[in-house]
Amino acid sequence: MSTAKGPLKGRAARLGRLMPSGPSSAARTPFVLLVVVLLGGGLISLLLLNSALNQGSFQLNELKDRTTELTDEEQALQRDVDDYAAPDALERRARELGMVPGGSPAFLGPDGKVLGEPSEAVAPKPTPTPSPTPTPNTNPTGTASTGSAPTGPDPARTAPASASPSAGTTATQTAPTRSPAPPPNPTNSGR
Repeated sequence: MSTAKGPLKGRAARLGRLMPSGPSSAARTPFVLLVVVLLGGGLISLLLLNSALNQGSFQLNELKDRTTELTDEEQALQRDVDDYAAPDALERRARELGMVPGGSPAFLGPDGKVLGEPSEAVAPKPTPTPSPTPTPNTNPTGTASTGSAPTGPDPARTAPASASPSAGTTATQTAPTRSPAPPPNPTNSGR
């Protein structure tokens, strides 16, 4: 076999014309560019997907915290409602409003008979509120008009002259006390 290099003949010559004879980078450039674009696009899409998931997890954490706060607030409000609905709290509040315990109840049977002895609710006697003790009036000589010796100087009369009137009187003023009003008597007009 001879290995002489010469021009190709026949079918080999036609195939040789189709294939480039030298190394060519022009055929590889679009492929490499396509691979780089696909890899870059994949990385950017993964980055966007990851940031969207992170933002969703932050919102989820904020909503869980808010739910916990609202649950705690709901439980505190439910405790307040339970405290107000307790029998002793209801009784105390009813007494503050002037309500009295009811008497013995009576029931009507299906045939119209009265079962039990009805009794009227009786209001407890109000406890007397202590009235303020009257201060003895002093006359210009400094002796009490009731005949007893004065116990000391009147603080309202001996206030220093440099003190303002509001500063000397605020400590001695008291708010008037109110006695509880009697509960209104309901009237039954038979209607």
